[in-house]
Amino acid sequence: MPVAEVAEVAEVAAARPPVLKRHVRALLDSVPDPEIPNVSITELGMVGAVDVSAGGIRVELLPTFVGCPAVELIRTNIAEQLAVLGAPVEVVVSFATPWTTDRISRAGRDKLRQSGFAPPPPNASGGRSLPVLDAVAPRVAEAEITCPFCSSNRTVLDSAFGPTLCRSIRHCAACRQPFEAFKTI
Repeated sequence: MPVAEVAEVAEVAAARPPVLKRHVRALLDSVPDPEIPNVSITELGMVGAVDVSAGGIRVELLPTFVGCPAVELIRTNIAEQLAVLGAPVEVVVSFATPWTTDRISRAGRDKLRQSGFAPPPPNASGGRSLPVLDAVAPRVAEAEITCPFCSSNRTVLDSAFGPTLCRSIRHCAACRQPFEAFKTI
């Protein structure tokens, strides 16, 4: 690279303010989940480690499920959102730190309810992702899921298989509304 170009690149780099981790986190807070746009990926707990160095920005993305169909779209949205910082962006999909429903923030749980989704009870996973047959009695043991419309706990599982791997279909016996619930993971 000619000396004049090196000097120009150095001048541009010096004029640009340094990228701070708090700026990266603030921008990530505005990246919506593509399937539930009222909730951000950070509110769903899908952002793991964030590293900022002279070489650029590295974001660890924690998918809700291995086969999550929205992963590539989320990666693209993160890269586009962080491009305004003027540093190279690397978004790495990682399963080293497993995503669990306990990572959903309080604000994320509230926004899910407002969007008509039932979040799982916090810290209810016990290591199980789906209702499990009780070994002693032929009944299904599952966490209490509250209706996002009327707050009743009189809800029934219609199907463990919702429109995506992380959701199930339920209905409320009190208000008779069907709704989707996040599976406890």
